[in-house]
Amino acid sequence: MQKRNILKLGMIGGGPGSFIGAIHRNAALMDGMIEIVAGAFSSNPEKSKQTGKELMLDENRIYASYDEMFEKELQLPKSERIDIVSIVTPNHAHFDPTKKALEMGFHVILDKPLTLDYEEAKELYQVIQKAEGMFCLTHTYTGYPMIKQAKQMIADGVIGEVRKVYVEYPQGWLWTLLESEDNKQAQWRTDPNKSGASGCFGDIGTHAFNLAEYVSGQKVAKICADLDIKVEGRQLDDDGAVLMRFENSASGILTASQIETGAENNLKIKIYGDKGGIEWMQEDCNSLIVRWPDKPAEIYRAGSSYLSSLAQENTRTPAGHPEGYIEAFANIYRNFARCIYAKQNGEEPKKEWLDFPGAEDGIRGMAFVDHVLASSRSDQKWTPFVIEK
Repeated sequence: MQKRNILKLGMIGGGPGSFIGAIHRNAALMDGMIEIVAGAFSSNPEKSKQTGKELMLDENRIYASYDEMFEKELQLPKSERIDIVSIVTPNHAHFDPTKKALEMGFHVILDKPLTLDYEEAKELYQVIQKAEGMFCLTHTYTGYPMIKQAKQMIADGVIGEVRKVYVEYPQGWLWTLLESEDNKQAQWRTDPNKSGASGCFGDIGTHAFNLAEYVSGQKVAKICADLDIKVEGRQLDDDGAVLMRFENSASGILTASQIETGAENNLKIKIYGDKGGIEWMQEDCNSLIVRWPDKPAEIYRAGSSYLSSLAQENTRTPAGHPEGYIEAFANIYRNFARCIYAKQNGEEPKKEWLDFPGAEDGIRGMAFVDHVLASSRSDQKWTPFVIEK
């Protein structure tokens, strides 16, 4: 790959009170391929200015709105303007800046989910397909090296034909009516005008669904869902479970909850085939357990030489040196940046670099939320999972 200048990034959102903005910034900067040069960090111009100053940006490139950022960045010479727009706003502010950024020729990295609702998702999907710039959606957990190892092993037939998929995302942070207090994260995530029609399943259920399809290599064909609101006074679901049937007839169970009191974020996935099974959990994210019917279980470890090229391409440290959530995020940013470089140089990117979430993951995630809500409200056992684009 030819050498070129560092990619320049402008961020939308990520101002005071945003935890995900800092995660994105750390991930973007980790490999020295991207620098943050501009931003509209808040809908409040003073808060945007505050964050920009904390990041030691040129004051002329700290903007009061994303419209101002797009307008003024496009006036700069191409060698100076931003290459990538990173959008880390609440869900209701995903569609418009993403659409505009892509139509203006920028590459876009968007925090999941794709949009506020399925109708917006279908429109944005078409915009992404026509755009010159590249698009990435940060389903973080696909960035873990041992998740990529599991995906590759299943694709290679190591555990045989997939029969059963379990995925669980437990959280406990909304065990009480936290949105009634001065908590910005709880307030927007439980507000249907900002989060969308689903709370828990729009927030973390989409991650679990994405992981189930990504690792298993199978697409969901139909679902049977039951969502609930456990905390009195809350507007959106905070707990639920979904039965899934995949296209290859494998069955699955997905649970997501934000009211499992005391639970943190120990996302788990277990997949069983007709030859063996794999198990992974975020609390021990550098390990992958592989189970066999006729011999002891094996433990695969991140950083080891026996891993697949997909896992090794997304491993940063030798075995025994733990990697975690921010590194998984950074793997997505790095793969995206590598593909941009390849495109600029007229080269074919390595297949391992292309393994980051995009438009297809985004629209399937929003369709999942839409279908789960419909199924939960219905007396019918199964709801066909049909994608409209």
